[in-house]
Amino acid sequence: MKILPPLLEGKLIRRYKRFLTDVILADGTLVTAHTPNTGSMMECAIPGYRVILSRSDNPKRKLPYTLERIEVNGHWVDTHTHRANRVVEEGLRKGLIAEFRNYTLSPEFSYGQSRFDFLLTKGEEKILLEVKNVTLTLNSDVARFPDAVTTRGQKHLKELLAARSDGYRGVIFFLVQRREARSFQPADNIDPVYGELLRQAVQGGVEALAYKTRVTPTETVLDERIPVILGEARA
Repeated sequence: MKILPPLLEGKLIRRYKRFLTDVILADGTLVTAHTPNTGSMMECAIPGYRVILSRSDNPKRKLPYTLERIEVNGHWVDTHTHRANRVVEEGLRKGLIAEFRNYTLSPEFSYGQSRFDFLLTKGEEKILLEVKNVTLTLNSDVARFPDAVTTRGQKHLKELLAARSDGYRGVIFFLVQRREARSFQPADNIDPVYGELLRQAVQGGVEALAYKTRVTPTETVLDERIPVILGEARA
């Protein structure tokens, strides 16, 4: 998925109030950018790191700039959480996800008390698929999620497991934005409840997949699948 120009490079000064980031552009201008990411952005929102902003000319926007990428360990990381679904949707429609080729795709499907990112159907088969944007490695080659406690994510896992009894397949899809990652594990030290619920859900038949992205300054595309390592669920 491509980002529409204009794009500007700069250096991150600080991230604050969750959705705000101060950036110094290449020409020395200090701007405040909207930051579409509800997590902690641990390892990413580091002062001095190179960033890429987009700029909108929409006069109704309070902040014309949006934080799009942060360079971490020599690789661009797509921290724009709202784009994750579109990257996965593009991958689904182009057949880049081998497990789900030739399915009919319906975004934003409501089930129970949740709205899932996609409903995939083929004949009588129904799949609920929920996407999670992963930007954390804890300074290793293992991608981790979440980077902050996520009660919403916990609810999604419970709903995916419950949907199994109604004949749905449930899939949690981790979109890993870190090129150095070679596998995925839950971040138990950050949200142990999420990690345990993920193990219980998989033990109950929910499928967990992790795919890395390939991120350039102007494009994010789905790349290769990496292993999900969970261990056994505790009683």
